[in-house]
Amino acid sequence: MNNNLIIKDMTLDDIDEIMKIESVSFPTPWPKSLFQREIKYPKAYIKVLKEGSSVLGYIATWIIYDEVHILNIAIHPGHRRKGYAELLINDCINHFKNRDIRLILLEVRVNNIAAIKLYEKLGFREVLVRKKYYSDTGEDAKIMIFDLNEAKSK
Repeated sequence: MNNNLIIKDMTLDDIDEIMKIESVSFPTPWPKSLFQREIKYPKAYIKVLKEGSSVLGYIATWIIYDEVHILNIAIHPGHRRKGYAELLINDCINHFKNRDIRLILLEVRVNNIAAIKLYEKLGFREVLVRKKYYSDTGEDAKIMIFDLNEAKSK
């Protein structure tokens, strides 16, 4: 793994690079204004993975009561399959492990096999499928959870 990588809070200076990653990663990218708002939201955990000044990836979550909801995660296409998404998710898990958070939840497109395999490798498990969840494509979503209480006891 590259020793020059850092995970830090997302700032407004990161957004232009994030938008480039966002636009090639999702059928319906988040608008710039949404990232600008999320950075300021007190119940958000929103981080970037950087190498020097370059953004390689990001994760955006919300804290809702005793749950963390992963809203968005993406890695630049030129840097995928290097373990960077795993780094971001593990950072998120470790950040919330010793807080009053019970579980981490996410939705993933049923056809996104690579992401599903990563989530399963990290300990997420499928709890249900929401039919036609994604309005842009009509795809179903797997709802997956990571139980932080189980992780704390290990």
